[in-house]
Amino acid sequence: MTTRRDFLSSAGTLAGLAFVGCDLLASRPAAAQARRQTVVAGRRAKVIDVHAHCAVPEALALMGMKFGGPTLRPDLNMVTTAAERIATMDAQGIDMQALSINPTWYKLERDLAEKVIQVQNEKLAEACGKHPDRFVAFASVALQHPDLAARQLEEGVKKYGLRGAAIGGSVAGLEISDPKFHPFWAKAEQLGVLVFIHPQATGATTEIAGRLKGNGYLSNVIGFPLETTIALSHLIFEGTLDRFPGLKICGAHGGGFLPSYAGRSDFGCSTRPDLCPGGPHGPLKKKPTEYLGQLYYDTMVFSPEGIRHLAAEFGAGRLMVGTDYPFPWTKTAVDEVLATPGLSDADRIAILGGTAAKLLGIQA
Repeated sequence: MTTRRDFLSSAGTLAGLAFVGCDLLASRPAAAQARRQTVVAGRRAKVIDVHAHCAVPEALALMGMKFGGPTLRPDLNMVTTAAERIATMDAQGIDMQALSINPTWYKLERDLAEKVIQVQNEKLAEACGKHPDRFVAFASVALQHPDLAARQLEEGVKKYGLRGAAIGGSVAGLEISDPKFHPFWAKAEQLGVLVFIHPQATGATTEIAGRLKGNGYLSNVIGFPLETTIALSHLIFEGTLDRFPGLKICGAHGGGFLPSYAGRSDFGCSTRPDLCPGGPHGPLKKKPTEYLGQLYYDTMVFSPEGIRHLAAEFGAGRLMVGTDYPFPWTKTAVDEVLATPGLSDADRIAILGGTAAKLLGIQA
């Protein structure tokens, strides 16, 4: 089997990642500003961003997509050089990013999906190999073909050195808890790697699309957290987390709306037992809210109070910094963690990067 070292040593010139840092081989400008050092209790803390996006132009081309074309909004073409991306990370106090690519390939037939994923994972590995101290990446997988996705995940981890998988909150109309996807979940549990769940364009693809139109960018502001909420809830209530208890899953955008109203989940079956045959919580082995403590969440909640609430609900050790780079949602992710009330120094270090380092196999 070709090893990651063999792959990286034989790789040609990287054409580049776009949409998040196209030319990761570019050298940094001499005038780049000093790298911000994040310090907790007098000690340097490594900061790892688990929510950072990218795309591969060659893969987009295989799908008939391009930046500025009819299938990809022009404003998504946020192409930057590695130097520019790293300069932004330095300014914000981000030491490393875990790169992920939002799925746009779940309706592709098997052969084309296989080609798209191979290109993406090769380019991700190549980019990370050139800057191993600044980038790791999640593998892309063709989840609509679960057996293929399981193989792609294993190849991504073992051949390319990728640290897990990034998937959407649903797959071509199916929930990710559907038994069809059990081969993928079994492989993720076997490998012990992190699965990052990021929503897709919920507001544009579901029956609630009409209600999310109008002012406020509600298709994202409400639609994205809603998709995360639905996806995680199905993983709990359909028994996926019982079947695969060793899974390591991170829900984007702070886990959606679950942290603020998780308690309601514990009363659904007792209120309507006719809809939950099999026990006090249907077939589940424990209360629905108990499963939330075995998941992980990014800190995309925009305030120290929001992070405090996440930590109170799930424990600080379940939280990891997320920025949604290069989308300009936040530039103060580190500051929000440092300003969160009620955290110990150990809590802050864990949220800033300690937990992510353990899950992603990064030296802290």
